[in-house]
Amino acid sequence: MNILFFIYGLLLASFYNVVGLRIPLKKSIIRPRSACPYCGHQLSTKELIPVFSFIMQGGKCVSCKGEISPLYPVMEVITGAFFVLAYQVFGLQLELIIALTLISLFSIITVSDLKYMIIPDKVLLFFAILFIVERLFKPLSPWWASLTGAALGFSLLLLIAIISKGGMGGGDIKLFTLIGFVLGVKGLLLSFFLATLLGAVVGIAGMLIGKFKKGEAIAFGPYICLGTILAYFYGEEIVQWYYSLYI
Repeated sequence: MNILFFIYGLLLASFYNVVGLRIPLKKSIIRPRSACPYCGHQLSTKELIPVFSFIMQGGKCVSCKGEISPLYPVMEVITGAFFVLAYQVFGLQLELIIALTLISLFSIITVSDLKYMIIPDKVLLFFAILFIVERLFKPLSPWWASLTGAALGFSLLLLIAIISKGGMGGGDIKLFTLIGFVLGVKGLLLSFFLATLLGAVVGIAGMLIGKFKKGEAIAFGPYICLGTILAYFYGEEIVQWYYSLYI
C-alpha cells in the first residue's frame, strides 16, 4: 500500500506540475501536450514518466539538450512521500481523502508560487468546493470549528496585510482562510506559527549567504504548505514537545 500511494503521488504530481505552471498563465491544462520550453519539442510518453525520465535524460531535453528544472522531479517525489505519510497517519479512513486533497492543493500552489509568485484564485476556488463537500461527510468536532477557523484565518491574515501595508499577499490570505476551514482554529494557529518560523529561518539564512536581499519579496506559499502539513500530521506531538521544554 505504501508503494501504491507513492506511485499515485508521483503520477498526480506530474499533472499538478502542469496545473501549477499553466493556470497562472491562463493556459489550458489539457492542450497542448507538454513540450520543452526552449525548443518546443513535444514530449513523448517515455519522456513523461515521473522522476525516471528526468534521471534517464540527465535532466536535459532529448532534442535541444536544454536543462530541465529539477523542480518537477522534486515536487513529484515530495508529493509521493506525503501521500505515503497521509496513508500511514490516517489509514483507509475518510480523513485520508481530505489529507490527499490538501497535499494535492499544496503541490500545485507550491509550483505556481515558486515560479510566478502567484497563488491562483481558480485553484483555491476549485479546492474550496472539494473541502466543503468533504467536510460535510467528515466534519471537525464541533462542526462549526471549520467556520470559525476560516473566519480567523481570513481576519488574521487580512489584519497582518493591513498593518504590513501589503506585506502579505491576497493569495496567502485566501489560502489561510481555506486552511482554517480544513484544520479549525487550533490547527490554523499552529500552521501560521510554523509557516512564519520556517519562512523567517530560511529568509535570514538566505540573506546571510547572499541568496536573498533585505526587503526582497519571497514566495511564502511553500512555507505555508510545509507548516500546515506539520500542523496537520504532527500537531499534537509538536505541542507536547513545546510544553515539555517548560516542564
